[in-house]
Amino acid sequence: MDAFLASTVAVAIAEIGDKTQLLSLFLVARYARRLPIILGIFVATILNHALSAFLGAWIAQWIPKTWLPWILAVSFVAIALWLLIPDKDGSEDSAFLGMGAFMATTIMFFLAEIGDKTQIATVVLAARYTETFWVILGTTVGMLLANIPVIMAGKWLMDRLPLATARIGASILFLILAIVTLWTALMSV
Repeated sequence: MDAFLASTVAVAIAEIGDKTQLLSLFLVARYARRLPIILGIFVATILNHALSAFLGAWIAQWIPKTWLPWILAVSFVAIALWLLIPDKDGSEDSAFLGMGAFMATTIMFFLAEIGDKTQIATVVLAARYTETFWVILGTTVGMLLANIPVIMAGKWLMDRLPLATARIGASILFLILAIVTLWTALMSV
């Protein structure tokens, strides 16, 4: 259950102000129906984060157990620093918009998540926790928790979110994950 909670909280906070949240805002302005957008986010996230989590779990098998906590801690610190850099939205030029809300959202979200902070975080979280299913479920729930309010409340909500504060909070969360990872490794020696 730790894997689920850590993954959910990490991604939900990391997503605030992320390019996929900006993409959600753009899509809700483009399409009138919200449910296809939410379902598209769900499908894209499950696919992308499942691939990422299985990659993280596979990588963790090949890294010596004594190295893994240190690699994970450095990865968490790198993500923490990366979170401090604001994202830009590049969705306006997409050729996928004519496919309808569900397909456009699914494809655009899947592509937007490639190499994104939350995809990298999913790889690292899956390497950290052995419960890959719970990491996938947690990161997907975190993605939905961050994006559904944007879809439902749109611009009103985005105008009121303190994005800089959210980025700092997410950064601190990943620093805490790094510390906990090292602490757990040191206490088990």
